[in-house]
Amino acid sequence: MSAEDRLAALGHTLPTVGKPLFNYVPFRRAGDIAFLSGQVPRLADGTVIAGKVGAGMSVEEAQKAAVLCGLHLLAVAKVAAGSLEKVEMLKIFGMVNATPEFGQQPKVIDACSNLMVEVLGERGRHARSAVGMGSLPSDVPVEIEAVIRILD
Repeated sequence: MSAEDRLAALGHTLPTVGKPLFNYVPFRRAGDIAFLSGQVPRLADGTVIAGKVGAGMSVEEAQKAAVLCGLHLLAVAKVAAGSLEKVEMLKIFGMVNATPEFGQQPKVIDACSNLMVEVLGERGRHARSAVGMGSLPSDVPVEIEAVIRILD
């Protein structure tokens, strides 16, 4: 089963890769490595999910936001590689906008990590960081960036 088939079986579709709102590019390629810019939980209508985890936003709601970030990462990876079949996740860096006492950042970012493995199989396994932040742009609960390898 292809990555696109697994994505569809999970009930997901890839979002459109939009133009960045600020002065950056969606990805930067160096040989077979591509650095994907941080992705936020942006809905199809362009709005973003907002909130602070531990202050009105639950872990489960933040996990849904992390999955949305992951879908955006997959969309950018597909543009960078030409096909999800050529994508290997190397590193994910997940940032969680949370209260100072919140300590479940890995549980939030696991939702994105799980998506990568479900869609890409072994090529989705990656090194990872999951850290807490005092704030994130537009008050989003999660921002996730990635480094991928593009296979021949």
